[in-house]
Amino acid sequence: MTDSEYMQFALKEAQKAAEEGEIPIGAVLVYRDMVIAAGHNRKETDRDPTAHAEVLVLREGAHILGRWRLTGASLYVTIEPCPMCAGALLNARISRLVYGSPNPQYGAIESRFHITGEGVLNHTMEITSGVCRKECQQLVDSFFNSKRG
Repeated sequence: MTDSEYMQFALKEAQKAAEEGEIPIGAVLVYRDMVIAAGHNRKETDRDPTAHAEVLVLREGAHILGRWRLTGASLYVTIEPCPMCAGALLNARISRLVYGSPNPQYGAIESRFHITGEGVLNHTMEITSGVCRKECQQLVDSFFNSKRG
């Protein structure tokens, strides 16, 4: 499958989040060309500040693979990860991150912070940004516009 096709799975998860009143961010974890975990933000539902889509998917993927090191896996997420999620991706040893839209306020990959930058930590990952960018951004914009009135 292509990056765009995997991102469509993440967008479906983000739509579920929106329907639940959560910030619409979705993520999927791919290992050996198979989606092994999928999820979306659940902070409000779970009353858990760490229940971001990325963290939930990493937990599920680690459980499925039976290990915390997720080397060889790719994470697809609709919005650029925040500092907490970027740190979790590095700690999980994700090999590749693909995200849709930048996060100018909290983005920890390229927008605001550069946690995954060369030489910052001992693990690096391949990063691809802008996949289905317009769709990813439109979903977040629609969500916040509806909340603001």
